[in-house]
Amino acid sequence: MLAACLLLVLLAACSGTKKGGYYKDDGPEANPPSNLDKVPDAIPKIEPLASGANKPYKVFGQSYTPDVSGGTYKVQGRASWYGKKFHGNGTSNGERYDMYAMTAAHTTLPIPSYVRVTRVSNGKSVVLRVNDRGPFHSDRIIDLSYVAAYKLGMLGPGSSEVIVERIMPDQIRNWQTQPSTTMMADQTPVAPVALPPPASPEPAAATQTQLPSENISLQQATPVPAGSMFLQLGAFSDPAKAQSLAAQVTQKMPSGLEAPVLVDRNANNLYRVRIGPFASRDAAMQALTPIQNSTGFAPSLSLP
Repeated sequence: MLAACLLLVLLAACSGTKKGGYYKDDGPEANPPSNLDKVPDAIPKIEPLASGANKPYKVFGQSYTPDVSGGTYKVQGRASWYGKKFHGNGTSNGERYDMYAMTAAHTTLPIPSYVRVTRVSNGKSVVLRVNDRGPFHSDRIIDLSYVAAYKLGMLGPGSSEVIVERIMPDQIRNWQTQPSTTMMADQTPVAPVALPPPASPEPAAATQTQLPSENISLQQATPVPAGSMFLQLGAFSDPAKAQSLAAQVTQKMPSGLEAPVLVDRNANNLYRVRIGPFASRDAAMQALTPIQNSTGFAPSLSLP
């Protein structure tokens, strides 16, 4: 029910008029981060499908049936993007939309799934995680996050001709472009996290623990200042696996980096391995590459 309500909000916005390269009341933030070029592609991994986001649905009188058959998908068409108006709002599977994360919205691809999007005019390509529904316009096949559109060079025109190709499970299992892929693919599958609306700068997680320790015990989390960001390495239903990964990463962290490795448990009893908090998104982005080089794991940006 919650996902459906959030989807209706998104649909109402998608029916608005265009203002330059984006929709009315949407667009970029006044001061976007300066190092968006360093945002890494999404790292494909095997994930369970979100039950509510993969049921047939109807929008503006048209019926859509998500394809959960496991079939391939390769289509050329127009892509658009969405930005600040939806930043922090819920996506179709209950996650928060982050305009600076490598994600996308699609009407029928499984949620979650992974795609490679290539802009035809310049050959630039990005790998994205599909976690939302849309766009509901006959002339567009996919909606990209702000940073994905930025990396494809399509912020100005607002839409562009692209090729969208689904990355299939067999390809994911053999993914070799990131050193952490094998570890990510072997993690215990967990249900998608349904995060509550961001009512305050305090984190939704109930508990967190700093590592290393002989016997790790969960402790009360402390409030996180507004604007803070984390780098997330994985999420597990088994706390022992989360603690094991955190201990591995802690031993390999680059010297001079003060942000600790944490295991926090959210409201859905998923144990997330995260680094931080960092004072800002820029600070988290500056730490991302050194952490990846030292540990061999590619973290992703994570809201508090």
